[in-house]
Amino acid sequence: MNHFISINQLTNEQILELLENAGKYKTTNHKISSQLFAANLFFEPSTRTKMSFTIAERKLGLEVLNFHAEASSLQKGESLYDTVKTFESIGANVAIIRHESDNWITELEPKINIPIINAGAGKAEHPTQCMLDLLTIYEEFGRFKDLNVVIVGDIKHSRVAKSNAHALKRLGVNVFLSAAPGYEDESLDYPYVSLDEAIQYCDVLMLLRIQHERHEEKLETSSYLTQYGLTKERESKMQQHAIILHPAPINRGVEIDGDLVECSRSRIFKQMTNGVYIRMAILTHVLKEWGIIDENLIKEC
Repeated sequence: MNHFISINQLTNEQILELLENAGKYKTTNHKISSQLFAANLFFEPSTRTKMSFTIAERKLGLEVLNFHAEASSLQKGESLYDTVKTFESIGANVAIIRHESDNWITELEPKINIPIINAGAGKAEHPTQCMLDLLTIYEEFGRFKDLNVVIVGDIKHSRVAKSNAHALKRLGVNVFLSAAPGYEDESLDYPYVSLDEAIQYCDVLMLLRIQHERHEEKLETSSYLTQYGLTKERESKMQQHAIILHPAPINRGVEIDGDLVECSRSRIFKQMTNGVYIRMAILTHVLKEWGIIDENLIKEC
């Protein structure tokens, strides 16, 4: 059985099916008519991902098992594997995990017997964020093919950039990257462009924050907005139909002028809304994949 670890596990057809199911969950209420437990195991700080999973789980009628690393047996030396195995043993039916390691799944995959959903793996991948970004783009344009999407910011340290770039290219999007010197990731085989060039032709401008927690040294950002961020002047040169995305948290006045966060072309808070419904779709997807539920247990209410 597959865990939900990478967007690369999904076919294009499966991606579109998840987007369709998320749209269904946005318009009608659905609950799983069986008692199930979801363990939210976040070993890194999170607001949007953790809380949107919590809302998604409760909307589906799941019992939520919250975990607080600072008050857990991790403080006594317990490993990631033993923590997850404990939740499996006491009755969790699905585990949602965020961890600072890029490769934490390799420690768990052979021995954990409940579905795992990747809620963030170090600098490597963030597949559920990617899916909510895809949903937001698809709702806006009704297609992916031939759109121009520019991902801007700290590419080198961003799991969001990696997941999105690969998925968007597969779906027919023209993907471009833009980064300040030192923030590039040469392992990503996509063209780099300047932000001033990008704003003239992009349909979607996907901004990223500077991930200071993943840098060896904290970098000075006082001039970042003017040199590499989305200023009001740059925003005014974007195409009329172009939209702004950002996975958040937002550093207002660094990667984006604070007044643009809620401007007419911003879809930043819509992304957060969409995060709930795509995660509902992903939860039901993995529970069905593992045979824990079937379609008959998902009731419209």
